[in-house]
Amino acid sequence: MATPADVRALFEARLKETSPPPDFHPLDLERAKDEKYLKRVLQHTDKDAKEAANMLWDICVWRKSVGANDINESNIRLDYVKEGLFFTHGRDVDGSLLFIFKAKMHIKGQKDYEDIKRILIYWFDRAEREEGGKRVTLFLDMEGSGLSNMDMELVKYLITLFKLYYPYFLNYIVIYQMPWVLSAAFKVVKTLLPAKAVERMRFVTKDTLKDVVAPEQALVAWGGKDNYVFEFIPENRSEHTPKKVTFAEQGDGQHSPGEMLRLVPNDTIVFKTEGDEISGQFTITNMDESAVSFKIRTTAPEKFRVRPSSGTLASGASQTVLIVVQPGIHLRTVTKDRFLVMSIQIPKTDVTPKELTQIWHSSTGSKTDEYRLKCQFPEKDIPKNGNIMEGSLLEKSDSSTSTLSNLEQNYAKLHRDLKQLKLLQFVTLTMTVLVAVLGYLLYENMVEEHRYCERM
Repeated sequence: MATPADVRALFEARLKETSPPPDFHPLDLERAKDEKYLKRVLQHTDKDAKEAANMLWDICVWRKSVGANDINESNIRLDYVKEGLFFTHGRDVDGSLLFIFKAKMHIKGQKDYEDIKRILIYWFDRAEREEGGKRVTLFLDMEGSGLSNMDMELVKYLITLFKLYYPYFLNYIVIYQMPWVLSAAFKVVKTLLPAKAVERMRFVTKDTLKDVVAPEQALVAWGGKDNYVFEFIPENRSEHTPKKVTFAEQGDGQHSPGEMLRLVPNDTIVFKTEGDEISGQFTITNMDESAVSFKIRTTAPEKFRVRPSSGTLASGASQTVLIVVQPGIHLRTVTKDRFLVMSIQIPKTDVTPKELTQIWHSSTGSKTDEYRLKCQFPEKDIPKNGNIMEGSLLEKSDSSTSTLSNLEQNYAKLHRDLKQLKLLQFVTLTMTVLVAVLGYLLYENMVEEHRYCERM
């Protein structure tokens, strides 16, 4: 039977064999040595040591690409957080923390999707720390929601986090008070889940919620006894910046004296094909004695996904920037695009977003450093049809999108038909009342004439 030691050995062997060595975050490398965490990865991969080692590697790569360890309350949209779209509270019958998603508060397209993803990573990491890696239950509160609240991209991202990057972290998926109009959409969601996750899905109403969440743990809005009202409370943990670990020395030949940043590579981003994505990356190092803030701009923001697109760096700290070509973009249209990295000195790394905005607004050209990068796409990495995303992945994505689109169209048609039916009912009722009134008046008139004839 595979053991955590087997997973650790396979992971460390891959570290030694990889050239150039990956610049994983120190906290992730520490996690790769943690017995408890490795047991979770093994559980997630059905005790397959090789699969577990591969998953551990993919987690480190992903966390590095999104800057997961650097996400905190100072660099996420706290105004989004305080709305209470996502929060943790209460426990299920197994004692697992509830991660609650209030679906009716989310309207697709109203908020920046990348900001929402960073908030999700913040909550997932926070729950992992506070719960010591114990499993959580995803509670989808669908009461009062409709098709305008159904965001397939967001749901797929939630599933991806549990499926690929947070091992053995999901207890149940609870879908509370799901409107019938969303039934078809959740059939699509089921196809995206592994068989084990489908088995953990629970569709509940106010009457059946007690089977998954005890009344004492359920909110009053769900028919429970807990009168909790969400209020964001910052995480209580001591913040520290660990020393950056590197696996290959990089010379200073690419940095000019007096410049704030060193970029590696310093003038060209080399893109490569990895699976169904074409991506490139570069590393920013703060060579200044003070902390700096940086921003990254491109001549074609609609063609690229840049993460992170901005941030802060303490003196001597580094940040790897990942750039992914958006699906469906033809490579011949991006070869001439450029990237601009701008930097400015700041008093400390934990400035608030509002303070950071003011610093940038008050800066002048003499206080800002700028670095320009061009793109290089090797000929062998360009797909024959010029598209980044093709094959079964594209077909699956298109199929899900098409299904939801058809559902939305059918819902809109049904809504129109219902309005017409209501109008028809109103007209019919009005005509019935008019006929009744006319009939009564006619009857009264005939009775009156009859009485008149009798008197004559």
